[in-house]
Amino acid sequence: MLSPNSTFYPRPLGVTPAASLPQSPSAPLETSRQLVSDDQQDAYYFRSLEEAGIKLNGPQISAVRHGPGPILTLAGAGCGKTTVLAARAGYLMEVSGVHAGSILLVTFTNKAAAEMKDRIAALPGIRPAAARAVQARTFHSFALTLLRHYGVQEDIFGESRAQHTVLKMLLRQNGMSEAFQPESLLAMLSAWKMQGSDTADLPEKTQDERDAKRVLLGYETWKQDRGKMDFDDILLRAAALLRDPAVLKPLQRRFQYIMVDEFQDTNRLQYEIVQMLAGAHRNLMVVGDDDQTIYTFNGARQESILEFDKVYPGARIVTLDINYRSDARILGLGSELVARNKRRRDKRLRAAGQRGDAPRFATPSNTEEEAAWVVNQICQQVEEGQYPYRDIAILHRTASSSRAVFEQLVLKDVPFIQHGAAPVFYDQSLIKPLMDHMRLSLNPRAMDALPSALGPLYVSRDAGLEYIQRCEQEQAKKYPLIHLSKWDKLKPFQQEQVKERIKLIKSLHKLKPIIAIQEMRRQFYDKYMESGDPSIFTHYKETMLETLDEFEAAVKKFETVEEFVQFADELSRRHREMESLRRSQDSDAVQLMTIHRAKGLEFPCVYWIGASEGIVPHSTALRQDIPEDQKAALSVQQTDAELDMALEEERRLAYVAITRAKQHLYVTSPASHHGKPADVSRFLLEAFGMEVPDKRKTREEARSGSPSSYGNHGNSKYNGNSNGNGIGNWKSIGNTRDGGRRENGKGGSAQQTSSYVQHDRQRSAINHKAHREMEMLDERDEDRLSERRGSGIIRDHKAFSTPGFHPKTASTNTASSTSSFSSHSSSAGSDQAERTETVAVWKCSSATCKAWLRQKPAVPSGKATKKSSSVPPVCPLCSGTMVAGTRKVPVTNRFGK
Repeated sequence: MLSPNSTFYPRPLGVTPAASLPQSPSAPLETSRQLVSDDQQDAYYFRSLEEAGIKLNGPQISAVRHGPGPILTLAGAGCGKTTVLAARAGYLMEVSGVHAGSILLVTFTNKAAAEMKDRIAALPGIRPAAARAVQARTFHSFALTLLRHYGVQEDIFGESRAQHTVLKMLLRQNGMSEAFQPESLLAMLSAWKMQGSDTADLPEKTQDERDAKRVLLGYETWKQDRGKMDFDDILLRAAALLRDPAVLKPLQRRFQYIMVDEFQDTNRLQYEIVQMLAGAHRNLMVVGDDDQTIYTFNGARQESILEFDKVYPGARIVTLDINYRSDARILGLGSELVARNKRRRDKRLRAAGQRGDAPRFATPSNTEEEAAWVVNQICQQVEEGQYPYRDIAILHRTASSSRAVFEQLVLKDVPFIQHGAAPVFYDQSLIKPLMDHMRLSLNPRAMDALPSALGPLYVSRDAGLEYIQRCEQEQAKKYPLIHLSKWDKLKPFQQEQVKERIKLIKSLHKLKPIIAIQEMRRQFYDKYMESGDPSIFTHYKETMLETLDEFEAAVKKFETVEEFVQFADELSRRHREMESLRRSQDSDAVQLMTIHRAKGLEFPCVYWIGASEGIVPHSTALRQDIPEDQKAALSVQQTDAELDMALEEERRLAYVAITRAKQHLYVTSPASHHGKPADVSRFLLEAFGMEVPDKRKTREEARSGSPSSYGNHGNSKYNGNSNGNGIGNWKSIGNTRDGGRRENGKGGSAQQTSSYVQHDRQRSAINHKAHREMEMLDERDEDRLSERRGSGIIRDHKAFSTPGFHPKTASTNTASSTSSFSSHSSSAGSDQAERTETVAVWKCSSATCKAWLRQKPAVPSGKATKKSSSVPPVCPLCSGTMVAGTRKVPVTNRFGK
């Protein structure tokens, strides 16, 4: 079991001890054995399923029995949709007399299709020939079979690395080597095709759009000339073929019953194919969950589920709402969280899974501490025999957000499999040029690092490297790059840039790694990476900047460039040694993957890391929280409706992460992200009944003169007057003065600004540390709790002043006092330091426990009581002995003045 000093606690930081943990209701125990009586015509089928161990619940029976006509089956997470699809295929064959070859079952992955075939073959009474006759296919498999049948013989060109190589070649031929990223061009092309649009109709309003279109049309020509087609072409050409009645009608006659799995993931083109196939008979069963629509970046459309009964009037709707996967408290957390979305079909899951443990939460100070906590606990769980490594999964939002935990796993020799097979963070294409510049600073003749240095100089890597090697044969130089300064193919300003770059490289090894990286970014790298039309490549740029910020955060712990480069090289070496685990099917290894990749999977124990604002929800979905003057400076403007939809998808992503867990769920919310303070994800607070204010609405109220409904309720983390102009900021009180400086000051020296930032970061770190200590307090110990309410620390504590949480009995006087305090904070002067006082406290004597309690003020000797004696209290965290001491706290009274 976990030690009493565990870093994981029953509630997220910011949730009051009085808030109850969400819990799903228990599901009824009745199955087909009770629900289907022996005198019913189809009872024999359900009896045979029961003998095979398949006992369906009420909603499942309803879906399986459905005959002709359209049906939408809403399948909540872990509710047995695969069982329902297989059982319905068996029902159609065994009870309804449908020929096996008339059933088409479409899903998204080969693995899912193979599992469906196996499930059908294992059904009682289904002959092997009938099981083989059922067409269980992916969309691409079905489309490719159709194309081959009608004589299309082009080879499949689907390897992404080869696609990138072709695009790079085309970019060079068009003189745009540094203008666009191949992955961005391919993403744009795929999105365009999945709308059913022809590449000839690509937009060309701006010069960048015209350039991109020229390259992409060249890519299409290159494929056609060589008899190749990519995966998008397969669907696009199949859809075009189906528009021919001579092709479509025979397929409609053959496939009388169509079932679609993971319907929420279908894009416009896939849905069109399904609609054409089912157009004649409307015998269409779609199974999916709108709460798990997390692939809109790949063209998935939530409207497919939300509007199904409009497209197919009279369609039945069956909700599979009995979850067999998760503990009721894990399920309750996910259900309560996703219920805040407005664009969804209403459903509440009921729990029938094995009992595990309640979700646990932690707030480490940063991603480094987060990774250490998670990996240490995993090691402890395995050592104590709770789980083997293979039963544990670590889920993260983006590729860069796994960097710290990746390093911890490698350095502590914990076996793990990284799904997605991304390279070590420092070997990524975006990071490697900066790494190689630092390698060159340590060894100027590191020839394998030279190619990465040529790109940022806007020099062709192949031609430039060939020239350097030729010059080296004639006369070797300490800095081989210097040969380029005399290359006649470069313009004079480029030759001068080479010399300046060498000067920079010479200086890098003398700097701290963080300074070296920042200097490279400032001088050339950010400009080099930023290219292309922002309306097309915004997503790539945001990912790029996020990765570079993570790179800076990663190197802060290193003092020298040499130390850091050695660490990165050692990490790559050890990771290569562990890669063999991926090739073994039964490896006992921790599963490390993005939340997107985890969809459809389940694990006994799940760690969801990065549950903080800016990570989940991602910063790209939080632009509604940016002040209007800053939002106007963004390269791409998004409407409020688009931002709302993006935030709802982030909430669905959180729901998917939570519902992967069966018995144990651990959620970590780092208090800082890329060096900036980060609050606990609003999604977690909302799930516990907290209300997080919509800043966009608050700003609108401020502009219209209406009072903010979140303005003055105690020392709430959200304060409507924090910046002096009525615009609220969802921040801790410790940052309210900074907000006023940014909005109203508009001046001040750089030294002052730096001082303010440093002060706020220090204060934020202190507050977060105090918050974590407070969360560990035993909520049943009301006496000690009331003692801490009198201390200065509690009034900045999110557990008692939460964003948008308004106690119904809030005192008018308290609100008024807080308003006065907030206004005073804003006008007291931007350079005023926070006043503190030294007070007597009790500190825990344990070196590993950080608990402290403020001592009660001394009372006159005549009034001394037994309760007010100087006997040290018991530590509320570890039950150890406490000793007297002192501590500095903000000067404050009980009313926050």
